[in-house]
Amino acid sequence: MKNIAILTGGDSAERVISLRSGQVVYDHLPRDRYRPFLIDVQGAHWREMSSGSAIDKNDFSLPAKEGRLHFDAVFGAIHGSPLEDGKMQGYFDMLGLPYTCCDGFTSALTMNKHATKQLAKAVEMPLAPSVLVRHGDLVDTDALVRQLGLPMFVKPNTHGSSFGVTKVKTPEALEPALEAVWPYDREALVEAFLPGREFSNGVFRTGGQVIALPVTEIIPETEFFDFAAKYEGKSQEITPANLPLSLAEQCQEWSRRLYEALGCSGIVRCDYILVGETFHLLEVNTIPGLSPASIVPQQVQAYGWTLEYFFSLLIEEAIHHRQTASRI
Repeated sequence: MKNIAILTGGDSAERVISLRSGQVVYDHLPRDRYRPFLIDVQGAHWREMSSGSAIDKNDFSLPAKEGRLHFDAVFGAIHGSPLEDGKMQGYFDMLGLPYTCCDGFTSALTMNKHATKQLAKAVEMPLAPSVLVRHGDLVDTDALVRQLGLPMFVKPNTHGSSFGVTKVKTPEALEPALEAVWPYDREALVEAFLPGREFSNGVFRTGGQVIALPVTEIIPETEFFDFAAKYEGKSQEITPANLPLSLAEQCQEWSRRLYEALGCSGIVRCDYILVGETFHLLEVNTIPGLSPASIVPQQVQAYGWTLEYFFSLLIEEAIHHRQTASRI
């Protein structure tokens, strides 16, 4: 029986989603193989949720009747900081503790949308034109409009769940859109609008093979795939997507290529816009939502697997990866 620490909560605006994801993982880990513990991470306070006991950060253990309870692996379910952005992974690496998500470098890289796009160019991934704006920069609105056109999107560069995202339709709306970013980030990505259909694809590694799950089409009831569309039922999500086989395979092949190029581990979700017959990358999510309203659980079920089986694969792959790395 393996003790599994499920990291949830976190410090960003995505905390509420992380708590939902963590609970789904807790509910679906097979009890004949694992003893799950929900660990709420809030700043320097890391506590096991059922007992309220504090984690001993010297060795990431819990007090128990029999002495100290040590964990065999960590299941990452924190969206945003301090896990999806790579802050905690170095700590677990020093302890030699397996975790189900990407390492610190890849997590930090993919949390940064602008940096991810620079690397995606190296594998010739089609992308929407964009400009990075930092807080305090003097912004030439007319020049941005000439370069990117209207409408355009303004979004936090290192934040998820569509917090702070605005679809800008007029030059006058650009400055307020940038102001909406600053509570979440010190950098804004200003991105050209691509007219097309939105798709999402989960991808992970198991047994040495990179597997792309069935593709999902996202049809938001709102103007774009915002927080309400993602988590409050304001979208239609079709899995598997109504696509010709050739286009579905193109999307899955891009997901596998990006997974390898970025050095990913665990389950990752790639989001795209399909323009004509060409997929354009929007972003890469290295700890995608696992809540009941999230896309990856839908794709896992469409693949014919239960969440119990899927989560077990992620844990065993993380343990195997750690064991292999320790022998090098």
